[in-house]
Amino acid sequence: MSLNNKLTKILIIDFGSQFTQLIARRVREFGVFSEIISHKKIKINQIINNNIGGIILSGGPLNVYQNDKFKFDKKILSLKIPVLGICFGHQILSKELGGRVKKSKHREFGLATIKKVSNSKLTKNFFNKDNSNNVWMSHADQVSKMPKNFKIIASSKNSKLAIIENTKNNYYGVQFHPEVTHTNKGKILLRNFVFYICKLKKNWSSKDQKLELIRDIKKQVGNNKVICGLSGGVDSSVVAQLLSKAIRKNLTCIFVNNGLLRKNEEKQVVNTFKKKLKINLVYVNAEKEFINKLTNISDPEKKRKIIGNLFIKIFERYAKKIKNVKFLAQGTLYPDLIESRSVTGSQTSKIKSHHNVGGLPKRMKLKLVEPLKFLFKDEVRKLGLELNLSKDIISRHPFPGPGLAIRMPGNITREKINILKEADYYFIKALRDNGLYDKIWQAYAALLPVKTVGVMGDNRTYEHICLLRAITSEDGMTADFFDFPKGFMQSISNQIINNIRGINRVVYDVTSKPPSTIELE
Repeated sequence: MSLNNKLTKILIIDFGSQFTQLIARRVREFGVFSEIISHKKIKINQIINNNIGGIILSGGPLNVYQNDKFKFDKKILSLKIPVLGICFGHQILSKELGGRVKKSKHREFGLATIKKVSNSKLTKNFFNKDNSNNVWMSHADQVSKMPKNFKIIASSKNSKLAIIENTKNNYYGVQFHPEVTHTNKGKILLRNFVFYICKLKKNWSSKDQKLELIRDIKKQVGNNKVICGLSGGVDSSVVAQLLSKAIRKNLTCIFVNNGLLRKNEEKQVVNTFKKKLKINLVYVNAEKEFINKLTNISDPEKKRKIIGNLFIKIFERYAKKIKNVKFLAQGTLYPDLIESRSVTGSQTSKIKSHHNVGGLPKRMKLKLVEPLKFLFKDEVRKLGLELNLSKDIISRHPFPGPGLAIRMPGNITREKINILKEADYYFIKALRDNGLYDKIWQAYAALLPVKTVGVMGDNRTYEHICLLRAITSEDGMTADFFDFPKGFMQSISNQIINNIRGINRVVYDVTSKPPSTIELE
């Protein structure tokens, strides 16, 4: 994303945090424009000449004394623009202004309690009645000595300088992550920085976002033809609709059935997009190709790469049948990117590869169109509503590109795929029947790579374990398990075991993200 000098904005300087885009998203939620730029690319003239109303320094995986691995121009701090440092950004701010940072005796990962020491504009309405609050920490280093003219606003058991400030120069530092949902009232703290300290006004909306994305597509594509990789999920559906608004008949959507979809999903996709939305759709049944390639493959990264490579191969095959195609559009979201590679050039840790991330082989001679790559799922849903897509499409739970392949750790077989499709069908149907589907961010069934002994009809069984996962989230970056009403899990467990041969045990995953991921692989 390039700097836009038309709008007064919050600039986030990225040092490689997994949560950097969350900061930008929070600011945009307030109706204020925000942009991210890598610490490697930022130049002081960009700040002076681009209407920056406030600067936020992100977290990151590095140590502030690793000068050879990150860059920071100290002159940025002399521009009389309010600065908020978060976690690593807090440590950088302190170090560059004359403070000290050292390795913590006691690391803090997860929830921690901070207590108010002094009043501050930054923490207005942030603390509870007992002057404390629960925040999300993730650090091994800490500020051990404040720079001159700073004061302590809040402390935790292991971080005396959890919040510090210098009101004269509008410097603020917090050791925790206010951008994640686990920090209680974190949005309030960020809002205070944007409106009370930076004194910005609302200037951004989802409608503005829609118009800008359509303009960007027109500018990138021109009068050329585009192929859209359609899955039927929220992301690719919104991309298809955006492209339809921007280039109309120059769009062709290709839907590849890889045999790893949910039950009857291929029929639903064809009916929705070809018949209802009247979009030019090419349906490709490649089930046999994918299953044959995946036979006896158990390594999760190999699964993803096989699916990704074959997906591209099939696209290449059908792209050749459409004349004068120059672009391929995909519904890549920011969480996909930050879990596979850094989009800003910072040292973000790679968690897993995604088959729709990283570009295409040069031989395809197709350029990539990814209009949603700086958005989170909830932003995409809002955008879909602006594009007049149906609620049924917009409310669909996320479904991974590799499909059911990453929901059955271990070897893939046709038998396991069929079992899993049925289990997932019963689970999702039960959620809808009980009015729970829209209360949950994502839910699915999975098959674990072990079998257990059971007793069914007085006979010994040795069958699969079905794992159910249902999580709540705002953005997919952090998540908690859904606390089902009493009796629901027993009911769905009985339905799955009684109706599906091959499963004799059902378990429920109650792990949060982090430390786990939403998907199993």
